Amino acid sequence: MDERKKDILSLNEYAEKLRRRADEAQVYEAAPLARIPIVEQILNACRANSLWPLTFGLSCCAIEMMSAGMARFDIARYGSEVFRPSPRQADLMIVAGTVNKKMAELLVTLYEQMPYPKWVIAMGNCAISGGPFVCEENYFVIEGVDRLIPVDVYVPGCPPRPEALLEGIFKLQEKITGKRHPFPQNRHKTGASPCSTR
Repeated sequence: MDERKKDILSLNEYAEKLRRRADEAQVYEAAPLARIPIVEQILNACRANSLWPLTFGLSCCAIEMMSAGMARFDIARYGSEVFRPSPRQADLMIVAGTVNKKMAELLVTLYEQMPYPKWVIAMGNCAISGGPFVCEENYFVIEGVDRLIPVDVYVPGCPPRPEALLEGIFKLQEKITGKRHPFPQNRHKTGASPCSTR
């Protein structure tokens, strides 16, 4: 029993080490010589409508993420259809599934390799809090991806539907631009959102 508690403590220390490493690796944008608000608004609208997610699925939530790209839901309508195989070409990481101790270092490495500006969506209960796998016997499950890297939008569910992922992308667009739908062709009925932002 004491060895298990020792492993749990070492997991917390390991998560703290990876979080410090991610914080140190963040690149801060140099301040521009002159701020032109209209130029910043145009750039933010372009960024919000051309999010390129990283292909990174860990468990059953990844199936729902893949189905969001199919014709029925068509994530391409919102500029996110290009799932990139390389982190150097992506600006959005969708962590879909359970993150365990073995995958934690790889996840942080991929996050560090993404160019600035970059965003993270935690998709599913396992990515948000460890889900049903958090118990004393499962010492290897990370209790939330936000222990390792900063998360911008949380999409709850087990697994969340593709519509919930689309809502999470809308929330991220709103966080980037300050508006619900940056361009008129993306307008939908607004209502209560199942997603939360930080």
